Amino acid sequence: MSALPSRTASSLPERIRAASRRPKTLGGAVPGAISLAMGEPDSNTPQPVVEAAVQALRAGRTRYSQITGSPDLRQEIASYLARSQGAGVDPANVVVTHGGSAGLAAAVLALLNPGDRVLLPEPTYSLYADHAAMAGTEVEWISTRPDGSIDLHKLAAAAPGARMLILCNPVNPTGMVFSKADIEGVGAILRDHPDLYLLSDEAYSDIVFDGIAFTSASELISVRDRVVLSGTFSKSYSMTGWRIGFICAAPAVAEKINLVHRTINGPLNTFVQDAAIEALRIPDKDLHALSARFQHRRDLVMRHLDGLDAVSVVRPLGAFYAFPRIDSALSSVELVQRFADGGVLVRAGSEFGPSGEGHVRLSFATDEAALEEGLRRFTHVIKAL
Repeated sequence: MSALPSRTASSLPERIRAASRRPKTLGGAVPGAISLAMGEPDSNTPQPVVEAAVQALRAGRTRYSQITGSPDLRQEIASYLARSQGAGVDPANVVVTHGGSAGLAAAVLALLNPGDRVLLPEPTYSLYADHAAMAGTEVEWISTRPDGSIDLHKLAAAAPGARMLILCNPVNPTGMVFSKADIEGVGAILRDHPDLYLLSDEAYSDIVFDGIAFTSASELISVRDRVVLSGTFSKSYSMTGWRIGFICAAPAVAEKINLVHRTINGPLNTFVQDAAIEALRIPDKDLHALSARFQHRRDLVMRHLDGLDAVSVVRPLGAFYAFPRIDSALSSVELVQRFADGGVLVRAGSEFGPSGEGHVRLSFATDEAALEEGLRRFTHVIKAL
């Protein structure tokens, strides 16, 4: 028998392992602990969405669908984007994906080559670095300003020769919502660098607080051919387990992303797409009510954190996370263990980029009673440090 080829550090699993900041125990449970660690809404999927899936199953909607996504769903997503963001969107711009994560991965793999440089304003969602490692690219972390806004000067200085900029807006883990000026500043950088793509992950775009307006990257009309928007049904519609999302991009770019996505994933679940159509028909007032519910929890978190001398935190403006900095000699990972020992689960700030060291991320997507108890335990640990 011939010997198996040896695995080297350049193999895909090794690249991901070397680059990843994500904990190996992600999603694990600790008996008796309150979890403020996961980014999953506590509410159930709306009943009309569930009923649409059930009806589709009963109607025999269980066979392969078109590989780019059902035409009806692509039209519905295009109409939703045009309605919610004022963007001129056609179904040719839309690729339906196996959750937001699969869309992000397909976009990175479709548009980048090994050795390309990717800019990550941070702290930010940790999966982007893993996707960049899959493509064999180099990541450059660009720290944001102390208030969470984009440091456009740093970004502009790093842009020459870079191939992609990945933004999370609203931001996981800080809850920052980038201003119109920030987004327009990014657009100006793209205009100055015609080989640079923007991948904008807008998973939390429906969850913003204090009456602020969300500015989508789709509004960057002059560079729209290099803007790729990633969306998901997971957060706004409590559909995390349904695994359905979408990409919106210029038709030629969308075609490349679709080729990669379909090669890896194949066609999507037909009945889930029928349910997604129903989700997009949920009235805007219900989405506003969702934001109001999370804003109430945000305010609850801030009342607890603002009274702690060892804690400093920028007020979240969207999503459902807070990213407090803990004045302590402990590392983020050590802090996470200390909180776990105290019965509350959070995530290490270092997972989300170099400037996250000393921070932890806590989620207020859980129910209010659990949130109150989790914050009580969090406070107890802080005072004992």
